[in-house]
This record gives sequence, structure tokens and C-alpha cells, in this order.
Amino acid sequence: MKEIALHILDIAQNSIRAEADEIRITLSESLASDTLSLVIADNGKGMDEESCRRATDPYFTSRTTRKVGLGLPLLQMNSGMSGGNLTIESEPGHGTTVTATFRYSHVDRPPLGDVSGTIALLIISNPRINIIYIHGCEGREWSLSTSEIKEILGDDAVTDLSIVSSLREIINENVAEVRKFQPSYDKY
Repeated sequence: MKEIALHILDIAQNSIRAEADEIRITLSESLASDTLSLVIADNGKGMDEESCRRATDPYFTSRTTRKVGLGLPLLQMNSGMSGGNLTIESEPGHGTTVTATFRYSHVDRPPLGDVSGTIALLIISNPRINIIYIHGCEGREWSLSTSEIKEILGDDAVTDLSIVSSLREIINENVAEVRKFQPSYDKY
């Protein structure tokens, strides 16, 4: 995978398959500490200790439709190649948290990609799941959630294409505000 946005989509799909009804996606950037971190936490089925340990093995998957699972191994490879690492915490019945860190300035760090489009797609495709997106940069933070959208605009808002098409703009504008003092950050 060549972009962080694609990793977000892939790991969120794992959460959806694990029957999560809430997925929290946190992207934190810091030039000061030269780090980019991605945390995806869900309240799905979770994994036992053995499955958690084997989750980054490309030949281990809980899916029956294929014999390989490349999402977590690729995320682990990309984070490791850019001076970071990957951790997975999980407990049966209590969900899973995947944390990937990257050295921000590393030449091999994947670009962010279309994170706003990915978040909008996750929201419209999964109206019953509370998708929470948090973007932090040097102590500033902005967030959005499916439940907030529904509270303000009504339950049908997350499936209304005219509203969802505005989500990308809303995300981009607010994230740009969070990042506004850092002109060298990736562009969405």
C-alpha cells in the first residue's frame, strides 16, 4: 500500500468484519518529534493472544475467502521501513487497537493520501457504525464522528450523498486549520 489512507481503509475493514459498532481513527503529526502515528481502535470481537501474535504473519488470516492476509503485514513493513513500528493490542470481547508509528521525515514514509475521502467513504458505507476521526498536529486537534453528524443533521444525513460529498471539504478545511502553521506537511 502506497498511502496511509489505504492502510486506514484496510484496517477499518478488519474492524467492520469484527462486528465493531465504533471505530476510532486517530492520526497525529509532529514535526517537532519527527513522528506520524496512526491509531485505529474498535470495540469489535477482539482476538485471543495467539491470533494477536500471529496477526502480522501474511499467511495467517481469519478470513475464509482467501489464505493470506496482507493488511497488517504491509502496515508493519511500511512503518518499520520508515523508522517506526506496529503494535496490536486486543482482547476477546473488548476490541482491538492497532498503532503504527512512522518517522515523519523518513524518505520511505508513505504519504497521507486521500484521508478525507477515505473517512467520508467509511461513514457513508457504514451508517450504523460510529466512525470517529481525530486529527492532531503539534498539540492542536480536530475531530468528527458519525454520531455528531446524525445529532446535528439527522439520522439519514450519513447516507445523503449531498451531505457526504461535503464531508471531504469539511475534513480538509478543518485539518488544514489544525496544520496551518506547518507548511511542510503532506497535502491531502
